[in-house]
Amino acid sequence: MGELIKRFSEITIEDVPLVGGKNASLGEMFNELSSEGVKVPDGFATTSEAFRLFLKENQLEEKLNQLMRDLDRDQFANLHDQGKAARELILKGELSATFSNAIDEAYSALGKNNDEQVAVRSSATAEDLPQASFAGQHDTFLNITGTEHLKEAIKKCFASLYTDRAIKYREDQGFEHREVALSVGVQKMVRSDKGCSGVGFTIEPESGFTNLVLLSGVWGLGENIVQGTVNPDEFYVFKPTLKAGKNAIIQKKLGRKEKTMVYASSNSHSSIVNIETKASLQDTFVLPDEEVLTLAKWAVAIEEHYKKPMDIEWAKDGISEELFITQARPETVHRAGHEEKQYEFHLKEKGEVLVKGNAVGSKISVGTARLLDSPRDADKLKEGDILITETTSPDWDPILKRVSGIITDRGGRTSHAAIVARELGVPAIVGSYFATQNIKDGDLITVSCAEGKTGFVYKGSLQFEKEELDLSEIKLPKTEVKFILSDPERAFELSFYPNNGVGLLRMEFIITHMVKVHPMALLKFDELQDRDAKKMIEDLTENYAKKEYYFIDQLAQGIATMAAAFYPNEVIVRMSDFKTNEYANLVGGAQFEPKEENPMLGFRGASRYYHELYKDGFSLECKAIKKVREVMGLENLKVMIPFCRTVEEGKKVLEIMAENGLKKGDQNLEVYMMVEIPSNVILLEEFAQYFDGFSIGSNDLTQLTLGIDRDSQLMASLFDENNSAAKKMIALAIEKAKKAGRKIGLCGQAPSDFPEFASFLVQQGIDSISFNPDALLKGIQNINDAES
Repeated sequence: MGELIKRFSEITIEDVPLVGGKNASLGEMFNELSSEGVKVPDGFATTSEAFRLFLKENQLEEKLNQLMRDLDRDQFANLHDQGKAARELILKGELSATFSNAIDEAYSALGKNNDEQVAVRSSATAEDLPQASFAGQHDTFLNITGTEHLKEAIKKCFASLYTDRAIKYREDQGFEHREVALSVGVQKMVRSDKGCSGVGFTIEPESGFTNLVLLSGVWGLGENIVQGTVNPDEFYVFKPTLKAGKNAIIQKKLGRKEKTMVYASSNSHSSIVNIETKASLQDTFVLPDEEVLTLAKWAVAIEEHYKKPMDIEWAKDGISEELFITQARPETVHRAGHEEKQYEFHLKEKGEVLVKGNAVGSKISVGTARLLDSPRDADKLKEGDILITETTSPDWDPILKRVSGIITDRGGRTSHAAIVARELGVPAIVGSYFATQNIKDGDLITVSCAEGKTGFVYKGSLQFEKEELDLSEIKLPKTEVKFILSDPERAFELSFYPNNGVGLLRMEFIITHMVKVHPMALLKFDELQDRDAKKMIEDLTENYAKKEYYFIDQLAQGIATMAAAFYPNEVIVRMSDFKTNEYANLVGGAQFEPKEENPMLGFRGASRYYHELYKDGFSLECKAIKKVREVMGLENLKVMIPFCRTVEEGKKVLEIMAENGLKKGDQNLEVYMMVEIPSNVILLEEFAQYFDGFSIGSNDLTQLTLGIDRDSQLMASLFDENNSAAKKMIALAIEKAKKAGRKIGLCGQAPSDFPEFASFLVQQGIDSISFNPDALLKGIQNINDAES
């Protein structure tokens, strides 16, 4: 066969100039990673030499060069005509007898007869720069059977070197058209049309967090993910505990998966159709946990082999039930590493929300909304406009460089629009569902991706600021600096800031935003009287065998995301500290909460955990913590008990925790206590006999030392953490903790607002100070000044 055809068994990564990056990667994995269990369907590739010989034998070289010389490089007005002419020339060409026979022989070797179903994929390569990426620029043909159909598909792949988008891409990248050749990969077909498929990243694509594998999946063919046609399932897998053999899936998000792409008939590249997904399948994850973990292990093996973050494609054969890797390429956005210089965007005002969806990136952009149905409407788009459309595909690439933002109705975080937005560095909101309905063409809008994983489109031009941060110049002080956090959506992004972990993770935010339901309403669902609440709970818990499993699962995912983001640094989660009026606002909560005159001093914190009214609800919190630590393997998670009034109460809580599988000391579990009541300070030595450490809650301690309701507007002027009585309480707590040999920290705003307060804490010998994200850098500066 010479060098016209190379079988995967003959291909390594060194063959990129001959078979292109895509095929070289498949051959490399086929040969080098099978010992790791990674399955790659067998196949072969036509070479760049075969392509050039095809052009020469059909006398096409000069004709194609002339078409490209005549291209309008100013306005690209004749791009479509030149591309069409080039493609027609190639499609009229004939394969030589030698090349044709080589294809026959290689195809026959793939199966026992000549009806093996194959996928036929283009893989371009440049002579002078073989590592250049042409991902997504050329055509793929699936479910091809028989040698005649295969040869026709190969010619169509050759022709796709001159699609409009491929020509424009090479122009933008500065490649000479004649220097780029086309290899074609022919691979045994994975019948994912009867199974499922998807993509994966060995790095968190928004933040560049490297300890994560993100897998996305849909029913049927994976093109629905790439095109952003549907919102896929998503699985986040934590690498360190995956390697330790744990069930390291820290987040699972069920996508709507409204469509399933399948084959209508054989032997036609137009035989793919999108059918409605059955409701039962929409409500079912495409992969069970064990297969998610298998794919994640393969992804890590691929990353370790290539020694760089990777972007993979996977498929599951619905007939054989086997999993396969069908493609792997270097991840393009974050592979250079996380830059020390970052920009933070802050929205300075809020406005009317027109639509929301999945945020891509963390920027804010203001511009004119431009509603386009297809790339053919490109002339309507002006530089700096914000594109609004149903979905995008590689055909959009030539015009996307003009936009300052992208908003789509459909698609997930791994859709085409999301990938391009990351590469262009513009904010995007995908999977909004209603953008093309709620936003009018020509509207002035603000796109905000700076508020976590949910992106918002606001009406009009809102004020925002862009702050440059050079994290490389920031040195951590001797006193540990930690975060006060509540929202898991910002965890990975914030993990890059200088820090020693999380000193206070507020569980309440996760319960309010991810769980939404009062735990007792789940446990006593049959007794719930609120019909609307019952309906909402039925909907939320539909995919769980027991309603309480929903609470455990959702809470565990939120907490695990935080623990993973800051691993191996400690993350201290405070058990729920809602007041009764706040618990009552949860779905179904009103029926299970007493009404109190002063909830701030009432049934809150530790007193709830062993009380008949809530102890069963507390058991669900404990089970969520246990799942994070023991099932997912995140032992850097520690627990903190709030508002513990007496030593006896502390003992009771520890006993209840042990009954629920959280025994202090088991599997290195540490339990801390908040110091926020004068009794905590006065009896700290006694509390220290039962707790591993302490955290001063300066807001509550100041409130109860001065006898001021911190929520009272009338008394706000007297509430002062710098008051000498409050500071004496803090100093005494630190002194007693030191004597007892226990660590003690403080959570609060004062050390960042007041340099003298930070200095006071450092002088007292505090072990750590925790800050809200917006105050962290100022707090570090104040502590460094105090220590110098």
